[in-house]
Amino acid sequence: MGDSSDTPFDYSEHPHRRRNPLAGTWVLVSPHRAKRPWQGSQEDAPSDDRPEYDPNDYLGPGNSRVNGTVQNPDYKDTFVFDNDFQALLSDTPDGAVGNVDNDDLLVARAEKGKCRVLCFSPKLNVTVAEMSVPALRKVVDAWVDEYATLSKLDYIAHVQIFENKGSMMGCSNAHPHGQIWSSSWIPEAPLAELTNLAGYRSRKGTHMLEDYATLEEKSGERVVCGNTTFLAVVPFWAVWPFEVLVLSKKRIPSMDAFGDQEKDDLADIYRRVTCRYDNLFTTLFPYSMGIHQAPTDGSWQDVAHFHMHFYPPLLRSATVRKFMVGFELLAEAQRDLTAEQAAKRLRDCSEVHFNDAKKKEDK
Repeated sequence: MGDSSDTPFDYSEHPHRRRNPLAGTWVLVSPHRAKRPWQGSQEDAPSDDRPEYDPNDYLGPGNSRVNGTVQNPDYKDTFVFDNDFQALLSDTPDGAVGNVDNDDLLVARAEKGKCRVLCFSPKLNVTVAEMSVPALRKVVDAWVDEYATLSKLDYIAHVQIFENKGSMMGCSNAHPHGQIWSSSWIPEAPLAELTNLAGYRSRKGTHMLEDYATLEEKSGERVVCGNTTFLAVVPFWAVWPFEVLVLSKKRIPSMDAFGDQEKDDLADIYRRVTCRYDNLFTTLFPYSMGIHQAPTDGSWQDVAHFHMHFYPPLLRSATVRKFMVGFELLAEAQRDLTAEQAAKRLRDCSEVHFNDAKKKEDK
């Protein structure tokens, strides 16, 4: 037994663990550590001298792509194409299924897939946070079209839509874009979520994320923003300092069930969340965003619930990031800032982008 104390337990002050029922994992929360001084690594703040067009931009309209053999069309809004360096291939030859060494130690399986790139805008000097809702609606429309098209391929079981923003997240091109990787299997992270959603449905008779959205909307403590269809929260079990979960308030299995209202609302909340991110530290805030929804092989349709994860690395400023090392890498996820504190800071941010505000001040 550890030392006891007469001080009452306080979630905002004392270390504790929080369970993530969606992923089936735990996170250690150590709020008292947020007071420690930072003498560790600091990243260079990203420069913001972006031109609207650069002839050397591989994703720019009318420009040659990185392979030098393909020229982009002179597109005016979105543009989708096969990734020039795909992680998965549609013509992968069938490989051995099972043990490579016949001793259950070396196991491999050939996999097929298709990887696509979606340019959000012809302009190099904008991000999602700086785009209009009508412009982002075209991004949502492209997502819906790609999900539907890739679903028809008989070798595809899952479609993963994601965006990496910023060099800190490994983005190799500053042009606003995302990726769409479709695969012949359901990857581990979405599969774990689907399994836990099904388990909750079996035990409770209700849908986990519907119940969670109702709980969070009623509390308001971790809510960042919302609209008719979607709610954005810093989840109770968040790992990354300013992690955000966007979920539909009522269960929608996948985006192919969206009507115009849902598409407009997704574009709206995508812009609002990312704008608050940028305004938090007055920087082009890096993150990885990913969409989880029903697989395309017809499975899990009765429990799948459309949602978006935002995993941003910044911790204390535009130059201080969180590192997943040590205990977090080898034992269990850990965070200092509580989800409630992070949500309040994001709620307090404006939804007018700092660049737009500055332009108005300069006039």
